[in-house]
Amino acid sequence: MTKIILSGCCGKMGRSIAARLKNSTDIMICAGVDIAAEKYYSFPVYSTILDVAEDADAIVDFSHHSAVGAISEFSKLKKIPVVFCTTGYTPEEIGVIENLSKEIAVFRSANMSLGVNVLLGLCKRTVGILGDGFDIEITEMHHNQKLDAPSGTALLLADGINSASGGKYEYVYDRHLKRAKRTTNEIGIHSLRGGNVVGEHSVIFAGNNEILTLSHSALSREVFADGALKAAAFIASKAPGLYSMDDLIGDLLK
Repeated sequence: MTKIILSGCCGKMGRSIAARLKNSTDIMICAGVDIAAEKYYSFPVYSTILDVAEDADAIVDFSHHSAVGAISEFSKLKKIPVVFCTTGYTPEEIGVIENLSKEIAVFRSANMSLGVNVLLGLCKRTVGILGDGFDIEITEMHHNQKLDAPSGTALLLADGINSASGGKYEYVYDRHLKRAKRTTNEIGIHSLRGGNVVGEHSVIFAGNNEILTLSHSALSREVFADGALKAAAFIASKAPGLYSMDDLIGDLLK
């Protein structure tokens, strides 16, 4: 059985994962970490990860990007692999993650859904096939409580397309401040917020006389919980290095 420390256990994703594992015989939460430190779980909950006394096979982090320093310090001290599931990392925080991966197995993805990462692969392949004759626009919609825009997943998709195209694209966020014709080296990225939408992403390839749309809809947070738990089981026995959803999907295809 894989034992995990769940960082951010009292947040929406933390509660979803805890509910998912309530009757699991494959993965168990041995300790939780959250600044709220609620006591309604059967496992112990600490306000800081540095106080955790339990042994674990992996850390799953759904807290806040600012926690990366403490998590990395604890990971190095205890030699425990980490699955980073949050978004919004600063360049300095990304550097902390990359440095940690030189000593510890680290898994990082801006979106833990397997479906979204399949969409990413399809977008990379599509831009290579269609070439320069299609304009690319990305739309994303989330619930009205989401703080950041655009979503980390929208940027993940844009970055994937851009890397597959040699980095030639400029990102344009909304267009009300840019009174000019659209250029061929743009990726438009647009955010919508409303209701309790878990997450919807569409990538539109608009050409002359035809439009191709690739999309993904998350119907519940369980899709992210499932991906994170697969990542935890995957990373628990891995050598030091920085792993991604591409590695996990490749392992599932074996």
